Amino acid sequence: MTGLRWGILATGGIAGAFASDLRTAGLDLQAVGSRSQEAADAFAARFDIPRAHPSYEALVADPEIDIVYVSTPHPMHHANARLALEAGKHVLVEKAFTLTRAEAEDLRLLGAEHGLLVMEAMWTRYLPHMVRLREIIAAGTLGEIRAVSADHTQLLPSDPAHRLNALELGGGALLDLGIYPISFVWDILGAPTAIHAVGRLVDTGADAEVATVMTHASGAVSTTLSSSRAVGPDVASVIGTAARIEIDRVWYTPTSLRVILPDGTVIEEFSSGEVAGRGMQYQAFAAERFVADGTLDSDLLPVAESVAIMGALDEIRTQIGVHYPNEEQSNA
Repeated sequence: MTGLRWGILATGGIAGAFASDLRTAGLDLQAVGSRSQEAADAFAARFDIPRAHPSYEALVADPEIDIVYVSTPHPMHHANARLALEAGKHVLVEKAFTLTRAEAEDLRLLGAEHGLLVMEAMWTRYLPHMVRLREIIAAGTLGEIRAVSADHTQLLPSDPAHRLNALELGGGALLDLGIYPISFVWDILGAPTAIHAVGRLVDTGADAEVATVMTHASGAVSTTLSSSRAVGPDVASVIGTAARIEIDRVWYTPTSLRVILPDGTVIEEFSSGEVAGRGMQYQAFAAERFVADGTLDSDLLPVAESVAIMGALDEIRTQIGVHYPNEEQSNA
């Protein structure tokens, strides 16, 4: 099968960005589902979508869609993706993949049981500069990689009722922002063998800042920083014995990188160039390829890796003292 017919579940800001990128890329966006007909109609009119459904159940039952993009807040990802999988639809699930590792593993098993693609929408991994970064590393240009660092910091609303600060909505910098640098270091160095995390919590109990130091099987170390209350450089680096890569601001979006020798000589500069929209279409193209070739799993972020990353986020939250009120139910 090629040219999957897409449905979008929920109509928030990230859903709009994804819909725009699908349209720009010429992909087949067929339907949207919301919790009200009015919201679904407005979203459909905005992006010229043929069918608008007044419920998520109606969306996944639509016989004219093959794959569902789940764009609800983190605590709803598991139930919404499960709904789509049980209806026989492939799923692309917005990051963070789920609320907990247990939920992520359940989706992995359900996808395997039904022979469907279950994929985390970590769109950064599919961007042109990230593809080039992995090529440079694979060529041995950096020598032995000794350290990786990345930050994701933004000045976001401090209102206690805002989604980012509400624990019942999976609020906190870690799942919204920290997932990017943690997934990045995992991509380069693999699973950590030890995790050390510190954080600062706000009055709601959500994390506003989180920093990690992790060691990896090769002996390399990684550091990450995320904050929802301040803006930092938002850059990343991969440091090897023969050279290093510096990724410019904002490293997790289409941007540029440089390969630099120990003496400061720049031996390569690479730019993602003119990327239409936000760049979320690359992950959509990849999802369609995984279905078409029958692999039903991402080569850049296998679902088992998404499960393991959620396990690392569970451990980080334990260390910094963040606990979601609906966590027991998700782990049941």
